[in-house]
Amino acid sequence: MKKELIERIEVGSGGASSIEFTGIPQDGKDLVLMFSGRGTISSVSRFINVLFNADQDGNYNYMRLRGDGSTVTSASSATKYRLEIGLMPSASATANTFGNCQAHITNYTSSTPKPVSTDSVTENNATEAYANLVANTWDGPAITSINISTSGNIAEHSTASLYRVVAE
Repeated sequence: MKKELIERIEVGSGGASSIEFTGIPQDGKDLVLMFSGRGTISSVSRFINVLFNADQDGNYNYMRLRGDGSTVTSASSATKYRLEIGLMPSASATANTFGNCQAHITNYTSSTPKPVSTDSVTENNATEAYANLVANTWDGPAITSINISTSGNIAEHSTASLYRVVAE
């Protein structure tokens, strides 16, 4: 299997409320979403939220494991209205640092539920930094669009790259 870049988006000056991939080709097996980002609100680390096909109908489920260097927590939920695939640093984190997240979306052209596994890390030279592992599912049709957002804006120079996994 190999990855082929579908599109790479970099947030421009002033930030953006979201990043969106549309018209996703339906000729791959899986999708890999890679995100390097930072939020614009000065508070705790920001959730990286994802919607498939603009679906906000409670078709998302997740189980999460998070560590912050001293504590490990877990959570799960059914019927969520978006995927929370990870965390990114807020504007109050160390200047010019970005968190990273990778999501692997299995069988994205299928009409059956799609497993989504993600890992993310925030970066901060202070006490608040996280590592996150999330297992998600989305119960919807073939994925043709992906929207990435957070509360507040996504900061300038944040990037998202979408790849399709194809057979060699």
